[in-house]
Amino acid sequence: MSKLSTAPSAAPAPATAPQDGRGWRAVFAFPNPVNEYAARVTAALVVLLSVATLLTGFGWGLAVIAAGFWLRVLFGPRISPLAQLSVKVLTPRLGKTRLVPGPPKRFAQGIGAALSTTAAVLLAAGLAPAAWILLAVLVVAASLEAFAGFCLGCAVFGFLQRRGLIPEDVCEACNNISLRRA
Repeated sequence: MSKLSTAPSAAPAPATAPQDGRGWRAVFAFPNPVNEYAARVTAALVVLLSVATLLTGFGWGLAVIAAGFWLRVLFGPRISPLAQLSVKVLTPRLGKTRLVPGPPKRFAQGIGAALSTTAAVLLAAGLAPAAWILLAVLVVAASLEAFAGFCLGCAVFGFLQRRGLIPEDVCEACNNISLRRA
């Protein structure tokens, strides 16, 4: 083969048919870094929805909460109604930005997805007390994030990363203080 036949073409590959999977990575992308204030506002909205669900006992609230977490885990804030409200409307009114690493926030969303989905399944199985207890745990974790700025899921992420269960390259800024932004 000649060099000319192996050279890359001048025309880029169409975005609709990626050959190497990069298009799918964009679909399932999560922002990195993340505005901590937007994450806190989203957590406050989760607290409000969860408390309303606990007080009313409406099981559909669990399904909405779980769906929101799954949307944020899989697609970032792009299609989650709570995240959109937070990122586009509420957080800009605060006028604050503090960038933090995205991977721990995605991990925390995954924990929320697991808790809320388990609670919904327990409720559907007729185990309402267990479902409401899990939702209460979720309220505590989301409240810590929203009102105290302490992300429990991020702390678990850091613990697992220090123990080597999450590879260091998943979040370089998490283990290199010089890469963190103030």
